[in-house]
Amino acid sequence: MSEHHALYRRWIDELWNGDPQVAGSLVTDDFVGHWPDREVRGPGQLAELIAGTQGMFTELSFTLDVGPIAEGDLVAGRWTGHGRSADGTVQRFVGNDLLRVRDGRFAEYWVASVGGS
Repeated sequence: MSEHHALYRRWIDELWNGDPQVAGSLVTDDFVGHWPDREVRGPGQLAELIAGTQGMFTELSFTLDVGPIAEGDLVAGRWTGHGRSADGTVQRFVGNDLLRVRDGRFAEYWVASVGGS
């Protein structure tokens, strides 16, 4: 497994399925995340966004469906998320990630996701 593959698996398993505070070990200080409706800068803002996402659910998990695929400094993957809200409603969402690696950490992130069904 390449270094980029391992980094992306940590992105899913340790960050999104785990503790948002590990963002500091996975992204650069000048990290920029591009969501369709906002930009997130730095590990602190990324951790806040993930904690907020996790806080919307009583249960939340992400599984890797495709990838990671790595070429040059880019890593891509497709994932599925499952969440259960406080009222018991189960939601499924899917997404595609594209990340740029610099110096062993992610420096830039683009996500496309749909869901809520």
